[in-house]
Amino acid sequence: MIKIIICNKTLIPPFNEPARDLRILNKPLWLLQRDVLSPYCSQELEVSNFSEIPKTNQELLVYRDNLFFDEYLLAAFLESARAKAKQENKASRIAFSLHDAAIATYALHLQDGIRREGDVYVADLWYFPNGVTEQVEPVVVDTLPREIGYYHVPTYMADRSGDLAYQIPLRAFLSVESWVHLFIADAPFGVIAHGARVEASLERPLPLLRILFSALVERKQFLSSSAMVEVGQNAHIDPTAIIQGPAVIGDNVVIEAGAVVTNSIIGSNVTIGQGAQIMASVVSDGCYLPFRAAVFMTTLMESAMIAQNA
Repeated sequence: MIKIIICNKTLIPPFNEPARDLRILNKPLWLLQRDVLSPYCSQELEVSNFSEIPKTNQELLVYRDNLFFDEYLLAAFLESARAKAKQENKASRIAFSLHDAAIATYALHLQDGIRREGDVYVADLWYFPNGVTEQVEPVVVDTLPREIGYYHVPTYMADRSGDLAYQIPLRAFLSVESWVHLFIADAPFGVIAHGARVEASLERPLPLLRILFSALVERKQFLSSSAMVEVGQNAHIDPTAIIQGPAVIGDNVVIEAGAVVTNSIIGSNVTIGQGAQIMASVVSDGCYLPFRAAVFMTTLMESAMIAQNA
């Protein structure tokens, strides 16, 4: 399959860079897209608009380069689109239900890439089984949102139960057109969604047994075992630090005494000082968090530094 990338050169303030060059989950968006698409696409072509797509009879996947989507959403879309092409020989465009809680709550604000057409929301991701055609039908993909709460707050600050909850998709999709979308892609649609998928997988016995076995062999707490925490090369983690997965720790990382890292991505060449706390966040390459700094649902772009006690 050939992937056709429609370039969006709009600069995202305050970074003054197009969306494709900004980091999401500690990867430039173009690299994140390439990794997700690598099992399906063997060739690629960049164009400025639809009219530049060459005529061909080959299988095509066309998308704008400011879209964030994960492997689970793409797999669901391609499965439905290929089934439609096999039965009806029709091209498909990704769509979402008007009642999809994750899309309606987080993805529609400050953007134009996801828009309503009829009784669905559509976006700029297409599948053509035999080259570009004019007839395209929407294929609705369910993001499988789950309501997940992290804190219990006074009832006047939240819903009637007092739970501060988020609509977390197990299949993520977003049109990145503002710095706000970077935060959404990293936190509720990124690390928290990954944690939700892991939690959902534990409803099956085999994944649960695998993690339990790893924890028993390593003599670690369930969430701190190697099945839940991925650690890169040359990482120095103080024995008193607490790492709770699902988490990813990059190369050449220093985590000092008493630090706590929970459900987060830590890039390479990062230093986390004594007593610092990181929860549901993405800390990109080259960042520095000194003693007692604390971040929750936060995105740190590359080479950022936080003041002590912040």
